[in-house]
Amino acid sequence: MNGRRQELLREIHDRLLAAFGPQSWWPAQSPFEVILGAILTQNTAWKNVVAAIRNLRENGLLSCERISALAAPELAQFIRPSGFFNQKAKKIRTFCDHIARSWDGDLESFLAQDTDPLRDELLQIRGIGPETADSIVLYAAFKPSFVVDAYTYRIFSRHDWIAEAIGYDELREHFMGALDPDVPLFQEFHALLVRTGHLYCRKKPLCEDCPLNYYFNSEENGCRPDRR
Repeated sequence: MNGRRQELLREIHDRLLAAFGPQSWWPAQSPFEVILGAILTQNTAWKNVVAAIRNLRENGLLSCERISALAAPELAQFIRPSGFFNQKAKKIRTFCDHIARSWDGDLESFLAQDTDPLRDELLQIRGIGPETADSIVLYAAFKPSFVVDAYTYRIFSRHDWIAEAIGYDELREHFMGALDPDVPLFQEFHALLVRTGHLYCRKKPLCEDCPLNYYFNSEENGCRPDRR
């Protein structure tokens, strides 16, 4: 089963890579900037995250220590472009306070943990859910933890490659259980799926030009765009 799944996943990856080229994702200048982006991108477009991080950079606030020195309402004003800024300010402060309290401010040592302990600890921090945790593990710590999101679910569900009622952890295992733990592969595959979802596999899909359209060249295994 995993062998057939691995073959399918590799074919999907290669087809998307041929269509879009390397994505070089996640765009950031430091692991901490990746972490900020992973929190700020919740429920907003990436362009808004870029604006919020630019505000932080211009004010010299791209470190846990400097953010911890701010009150949450003050931090919220810097990240206002990201939307839900009061909630996100609290989440960022909670993360930075955790690093200060549990790791003596040593973010590098925190990220140097093995994959599973790092992911487990992230999930214990208030405001860090599975997708955000996996983004931090994969892109900030460079550890193999596949990131799945709404685009991943939509693409794979519409093609009947996964069950429609699948949950986050099971969908993540769909990739983790079939692919070698390869960080560059996981990063590129996730980014390519996001690109596909953003351009084509929308709520109102644009199937005709999608690189995965008629993937199996059969009606039985074709895309079902009526699925959410």
